[in-house]
Amino acid sequence: MWGVFSNFIACEIGFWIVIILGLFTRYVLKKNKLGLFFLALTPVIDLILLIITGVDLYRGATATTAHAIAAVYIGVSIVFGKSMIKWADERFRYYVTKEGPKPIKLYGIEYSKHYLKRWGKHVFSYLIGAGILAGVILLINDSSRTEALLRVLQIWTLALGIDLVISVSYFNWPRKKDD
Repeated sequence: MWGVFSNFIACEIGFWIVIILGLFTRYVLKKNKLGLFFLALTPVIDLILLIITGVDLYRGATATTAHAIAAVYIGVSIVFGKSMIKWADERFRYYVTKEGPKPIKLYGIEYSKHYLKRWGKHVFSYLIGAGILAGVILLINDSSRTEALLRVLQIWTLALGIDLVISVSYFNWPRKKDD
């Protein structure tokens, strides 16, 4: 388990390193194309994680929570990756280089709509990650080896439902502006 878990951690660290390196290269060194190259490496990291996890399971490993988290990570990264990079880009420009506008903080109905759209993205990332998990469960076809995958899928399904309740609640109790 620690092998896959450490690979997952290494990929997550790598993800943020290439983002920071991309932003630093783009804004501090003023090398836009090289910065975009580093930012474009984020999907490569996802692919590496998918290959490492797949090879481990193919070699007969019993699926662990770390294997399942790799599928969740891939779904989330595919769907939210661009917006996470945009979020980091805006903050880097404003807080580090002092060149960009202050990031906008949403309140009221605008925040409620934004959060509901993010829930829609959560659904899409869930469909990707759950599809990977279901595919691996069917491919391995041994419930004793895939029990952890099913557990994570169940927990993620519950989290998706809770996220929907939170999303809808913002329409009844909108986020208020901090004074």
